[in-house]
Amino acid sequence: MLKVAVLGTSGYGGAEILRILNAHDEVKLNYFGANTQSGQRIDKSLGHFYKHFDSIMDNKDLESVCEENDCILAATPHDFLAKILTKDMLKKCVIIDLSADFRLKNAKKYEEYYNFTHPNISLLQDSVYGLSELYRDSIKEANLIANPGCYPTCSTLCIAPFLKHGIIDKKSIIIDAKSGVSGAGRSTKLDNLFCEVHENVKAYGLINHRHTAEIEENLSIISNSEITLSFTPHLIPMNRGILITAYAQLENKYESITEKGIQEILTNFYANSYFIRVLEYGVAPQTRWVKGSNFVDVSVCLDKRNKRLIMMGALDNLVKGAAGQAIQNLNIRFGFTEHKALNQLPLFP
Repeated sequence: MLKVAVLGTSGYGGAEILRILNAHDEVKLNYFGANTQSGQRIDKSLGHFYKHFDSIMDNKDLESVCEENDCILAATPHDFLAKILTKDMLKKCVIIDLSADFRLKNAKKYEEYYNFTHPNISLLQDSVYGLSELYRDSIKEANLIANPGCYPTCSTLCIAPFLKHGIIDKKSIIIDAKSGVSGAGRSTKLDNLFCEVHENVKAYGLINHRHTAEIEENLSIISNSEITLSFTPHLIPMNRGILITAYAQLENKYESITEKGIQEILTNFYANSYFIRVLEYGVAPQTRWVKGSNFVDVSVCLDKRNKRLIMMGALDNLVKGAAGQAIQNLNIRFGFTEHKALNQLPLFP
């Protein structure tokens, strides 16, 4: 049995990790870490785990946790692991980090988008970006896996096939994004109170949302050229879900491409990706069709009049956008079936 520790147990991401791993027959949940709720029983903080998880959450030092476990899933705040993780710790166990601490290879971007100077640049360069469908081979060998953000996961998966095939203008990408409130975490924030969110839709993080850097870096690697884009997220009064609608102009030589042609590109690109569900041409994804699951629904539509491609995707921000993808990466890294414990169908209604 693989001994697994979870850090950030009491948060939304940590709770989803427990819920999913409870069905994983190759994993033993060996340690439950928390900061502000250290010393409390899990099911006292998370009532849906009553009679399933009654262990006490603890706050041991990271080195001890590494020595006692084979893998750590860290659903911790940004700028936490970056300060304390060492190469020696990574010789003892595998770290899958759900924060942004090791996602960006350009350390200067942390100062610009996260307001801290990265303290661990050598490990930053050693980390492997954990977008499972694109980097499986690298993940298999990695001891430090940077789990992607929710917006970057959905945005990248929507755009990557068409960018890879060179049919869209790299300078014309615009992403309209929408997220449920759980994406902001479990701690109390004025902007996320019921009366602030209910019956309200708003854009936020205009121009400089921190996930912009991650999306741009992903797409730059895929296209082998520097990409800048416009990314505007919106907060939606729902618990879970990410919906992406991305736009890009067609390259001149592809202006005559057909609906069948673009659908084939998308279908073929994800032919061997279990969790990517390519919808029929022109069918728009919906967040409710992926809720509670690790699936991503993607679709595409050709706007012939404006010679533009519309790329769409939906995922659950707490599953494929966080905990589910972390467990998918765990499965890849340790040689388990990629969808082990992740076969849950979406919840409806």
